[in-house]
Amino acid sequence: MKKFVFASVMALASISLVSAPTLRAQDSITIKDPAEFNAYQMASTQADPKAKAAALETFLTQYPQSVVKSSVLDTLIDTYQGLQDPDKTVGAASRLLQVDPTNMKAIFISVLIKKGQCGKTSDPQVCDDLGAIAKKGLATTQPKGVSDDDWKKQTGATFPFFHSAIALDDILSKKDVKAGIEEYRQELMLLPADSTKSGPGLGDTLQLAEAYAKVTPPDMPNAVWFYARALAFAPDNYKAAIEKKLNYWYKRFHGALDGLDDIKGQAAASLFPAGGEPVMKAAKTPAEIVDDVIKSTPDLTTLNLGDKEFILAAGSKENADKLWAVLKDQVTPVPGKVIEASTTVIKVAVTDDAKAANTADFIVNLKKPLEDKDVPAVGFEYKIPPATALVGTYDSYAQIPATATLAQTAQIVLRDGEIQVEKKKVVPVHKPAAGHKPAAH
Repeated sequence: MKKFVFASVMALASISLVSAPTLRAQDSITIKDPAEFNAYQMASTQADPKAKAAALETFLTQYPQSVVKSSVLDTLIDTYQGLQDPDKTVGAASRLLQVDPTNMKAIFISVLIKKGQCGKTSDPQVCDDLGAIAKKGLATTQPKGVSDDDWKKQTGATFPFFHSAIALDDILSKKDVKAGIEEYRQELMLLPADSTKSGPGLGDTLQLAEAYAKVTPPDMPNAVWFYARALAFAPDNYKAAIEKKLNYWYKRFHGALDGLDDIKGQAAASLFPAGGEPVMKAAKTPAEIVDDVIKSTPDLTTLNLGDKEFILAAGSKENADKLWAVLKDQVTPVPGKVIEASTTVIKVAVTDDAKAANTADFIVNLKKPLEDKDVPAVGFEYKIPPATALVGTYDSYAQIPATATLAQTAQIVLRDGEIQVEKKKVVPVHKPAAGHKPAAH
């Protein structure tokens, strides 16, 4: 699944830091030692960021118990952030939290950086650190000296982001999708409605839809609702991908696309459905849907590959056999993701469900063994000709009962498989005839 990013996290950082507590207290704190005061002045007034960072670090080494330690560390955070050094930025924030455990700016900066690292690497330790710091942020109480209005601004800017960070940890590291869903919901409930129409709020609306689709079993009505909400405000270059998922889950739940426009309108008007849960009419049973398709399709060969597999998987034996009588011994391309491959057999996931579950629904026995160097890598995607394609002849099929992560499907076996490699177009190069000189310009 392509990750959708709707706004720079640094933009979010700048918003939050506007309301961060003022830590530089040199106007109210007196440095009594003249040498310490001069060292502080020299370090804090450096114009070059690298020189400033080095000077501030030297000051902290020379005066580890200075009364302006918090102020220096706060300045270091800003300086390292300006230098785009995330490791040193989060290091300065961690040291500030040792001095000032409730410092909201230091907590937020730590969460901001670790959230990016967790999302990029999925490293369990990084993600768990992220979740722990975000929970620390949510548990932070209003510090002395911070007005109610300033505290409201700080928590309004940071608490939704903390919930988003915990959700990421829950889903990526702890594999607890239900807990992640609750955190995303908490985040979105804290945001003003307009904030969910763009930026991180819109991005996490989409992530909430993804989580509802990923939970076991999938919560299809809620997935549909939040996909529809994300689609309503997504940038144009993301709409096609989101709409594909919206249509898939709505059709899977409802059986057809009728009524979806009404859901789109409701979701565009409200972040959460009235009454708390989306109201949608469930589809007919898979067997009933198959029966309708068989009756309404005069030529079963015109069905796409996914629909053919659905009929073989979910239809009655009579309907499945009716389709199989048409498919048996026919040649077909097998577009999909390679799950397993050898020199003689290639196993492919064709449907979206099979790809998500990383399970092969097509097994292609090759006509001729491949050389080892030609065996496709796991994850390779075959396309429809004339692109590089895998083709084979329908040989047999079997229905596979549903599991906790995969709806009932069919495993289809093909024989005489072949790989048809896409032929590159050769552009002829016309050489001038012997003795011919280019025209003068």
